[in-house]
Amino acid sequence: MLVRELVDRFEQFAPKTWAEPGDPVGLQLGDLDAEVHKVMVTLDVRPEVVDEAIAVGADFIFAHHPMMFHPAKNLDLAVPQNKMYATLLQHHITVYGAHTNLDSAPNGMNDWLAAALGLQDTEGLVPSNGVTATAAITMGRVGNLAQPTTVRQFAEDCKRIFHVKGLRLISHTPDAPVRRVAVLGGSGGPFYQAALAKGADVYVTGDISYHPGHDMIAAGLNVVDPGHHIESICKPHLQKLFTQWAADNDWPITVVASQLNTDPFTFI
Repeated sequence: MLVRELVDRFEQFAPKTWAEPGDPVGLQLGDLDAEVHKVMVTLDVRPEVVDEAIAVGADFIFAHHPMMFHPAKNLDLAVPQNKMYATLLQHHITVYGAHTNLDSAPNGMNDWLAAALGLQDTEGLVPSNGVTATAAITMGRVGNLAQPTTVRQFAEDCKRIFHVKGLRLISHTPDAPVRRVAVLGGSGGPFYQAALAKGADVYVTGDISYHPGHDMIAAGLNVVDPGHHIESICKPHLQKLFTQWAADNDWPITVVASQLNTDPFTFI
């Protein structure tokens, strides 16, 4: 089969036009008319991930984070990123990225995160700015826990759920009760006011910086920052989704998930 057959099916699930303006989603490198036999799904496209794809015989990498957030200024192969592009071309591997369109898609990234946290009666958090997005297409989710807990215990639960050794808790009231939780994968700091407006006791998102952290505390919002890498939850879900589509359509492909941890941060 051709790469474009899988891409066309995916873009029915999460159209590129649901992505936030300026988000470089879609084909990153290669040819949509290339044949595909093995797909590897990943959060990030890094040199070590490309080596893994070559080792397992993948000819298509499907990533959540676009490989090319910024255009190359030259093709100097002494630059690791450029060398990675050359390696992909040498091995005829096509790369596709689905970022904020997958974040906003129903049954996509933020629903997977909400389900992992055990949230019930979920609703959207932030309306998508995608050019064809309707009111139902939203980034982030907010919902209720089955049983109330405390801010501190909820943070501990997040460590276990997302398999992180450490996280940042932004709170002056760690013993306060928690029932309603908002979550937005990736860097959701700019959207904390939406979590407040939706009545969230705790907001789960990544990459909170110093001054916004102060603003969140002043506003009375507890925040759990388990990092950006929790979006790696996409790997088993995309593998399952693509494998099901392959079975439904008799596609002669296999789908594997990258086994690498591409989180650049280590807690010591």
